[in-house]
Amino acid sequence: MIDLSPARRRELRAAAHHLNPVVSVAGNGLTPAVLGEIDRSLQAHELIKIKVHGAERTDRDALMQAICAELDAAPVQHIGTILVVWRERREEQAAAAPKSASAVNTPGAAKAKSARAFAAAARRTALIKAAADKRRLAEKRTRSLVRKSGSRGSK
Repeated sequence: MIDLSPARRRELRAAAHHLNPVVSVAGNGLTPAVLGEIDRSLQAHELIKIKVHGAERTDRDALMQAICAELDAAPVQHIGTILVVWRERREEQAAAAPKSASAVNTPGAAKAKSARAFAAAARRTALIKAAADKRRLAEKRTRSLVRKSGSRGSK
């Protein structure tokens, strides 16, 4: 388990304030699958919130200690049913090893996207949605105009 200074813990609590829980621990407790998901989340985000359902305060304290001891993480905060845990991102051996030529040339192979690529994709999606909404609204207006003019002509 990692020990944090009070100043570092305060910084991490402030950074975790706006986060949503990424892992939930429910009736089955701390299973290997849940531990694996917490480990993956810590590797991806470093600072995560864990939501605990149906456990008393002492059980949540024990759960926090077990998670931190098992995953070599630091407990940041335990408030209500939310646990905040931090662990520095670990270097992966797979990332250090060069990729084989077959893995690089395989069509459909997953590629990591940068934040800029995600933002561009989000902008494109928003523009497409706005254009579709505008087109739908224009069609709706023309339909209502046709109905109004059609009803006047028949009187």
